[in-house]
Amino acid sequence: MFTKWIFPHYWQVMVIALSSLLHQRSAWRLGIIFTAMPFAKGRKTITSWLRAAGINRCYKAYYYFIGSLARKTENIATELFEIMIRRIYKNTNTVLTAIDDSPTSRYGPKVAGAGIHRNPTPTPDGRKFVYGPLWVTLSAVAKHKNFGTIGLPLLARMYIKAKDVKAIGLTFKSKTEQAVELAKWAYSCCESFGKHLWIVTDGGFTRASFLKPVIKMGAVIITRLRKDAVLYAEFKQPKKCKRGRPRKYGKRIKLANTVKSSEGWFTIKTVLYGREETKEVKVFKALYKPAGCMVQVLVVRESKDCFRAFMCTDLNASATEIIEAVADRYAIEQNFSDIKEIEGAGQQQVRTLSSNVGAFHLNLWLHSLVELWAWGKSAKVLCDRSDSPWDDGFRRPSHADKCAALRREVLKQTFFVSSDKSHEINKIHKQFYKLLKLVA
Repeated sequence: MFTKWIFPHYWQVMVIALSSLLHQRSAWRLGIIFTAMPFAKGRKTITSWLRAAGINRCYKAYYYFIGSLARKTENIATELFEIMIRRIYKNTNTVLTAIDDSPTSRYGPKVAGAGIHRNPTPTPDGRKFVYGPLWVTLSAVAKHKNFGTIGLPLLARMYIKAKDVKAIGLTFKSKTEQAVELAKWAYSCCESFGKHLWIVTDGGFTRASFLKPVIKMGAVIITRLRKDAVLYAEFKQPKKCKRGRPRKYGKRIKLANTVKSSEGWFTIKTVLYGREETKEVKVFKALYKPAGCMVQVLVVRESKDCFRAFMCTDLNASATEIIEAVADRYAIEQNFSDIKEIEGAGQQQVRTLSSNVGAFHLNLWLHSLVELWAWGKSAKVLCDRSDSPWDDGFRRPSHADKCAALRREVLKQTFFVSSDKSHEINKIHKQFYKLLKLVA
């Protein structure tokens, strides 16, 4: 499997574990693709992957193979999730995940599943919309002892608009329905590993179609509330019933009035986005109708007239746990940025539905494999900024730094491990190291 490039041992173990889930006649192709993807140059098309692997014969079989991965995404993601839990979450009982959606831009007609969606990152020309498939993605969120919060994408669902579904012959599923499917898959994985699942989302998923099914299965949801969210105090049944229809809800709670009240505020010290900050917060319990149950509401006062409100379905969660989970949600946004810019998601130029799903998941899994390989590495091993004195030496290694470190390690293992240790060879090695810094 690794005859051309010699990858680190842990990388080989992970790739072999993922390949073992596929049919033995085609499983070996997954290892070749994961070997070639880090070394692909230019636009990250499938042809660039094949070129990096040195494949110039029987290349059509790899296109069919990538399309066949669409039927095995959950199986491979489950195996990758198990590797994550053994390496990252072995000492914790709670697994924090994030769910969000993001489009990948495409060009050309007849791209299955592509549609016109709002562009989350408008271009300099001010385009508010982008053409391409949209992906509802689930990422595991973990805290590294030195590098802070890191996201590890696992599984995604392609969202297709109702007007575009008929042309493909599929049934329409909303974003919240697809998010529920991802949450059920993550919950079943965590349950089999004896872990508790926490899910953090943005305000777009604060709907009954997502909240109620996920709460019913037993997962904890943390999300943002609108400033005009309808909340009710806990209703206490009166001893004597009055005439008329019995009351269902308690007194209505308006967040604006809650912020104006001077009672119940306290300060907490927490680590947000890698820095220790002090926040003024208020916590209370209320009934939120889309959730269908009592929730913990956290109000954070940023200034005199500015506040943010969040909810958590775990009534015993502390204010620090809620606000840190909300801040850690940025990891999935960073995942989207890295997957598009570094892995090249959306550049594969495939048109069928299954090929798009398979190619996108390969980018997700490559991102997570690189992060898992680099998890136990020090910053000095992953990046060297000695030749950039203007750069911040304390800045954590980026995902691009980790990919470059992996390529350097592979080249080192391939060319230096089995070579002689004579004085002349060592001089050649020193010159070759300088060349590696330029090409990797």
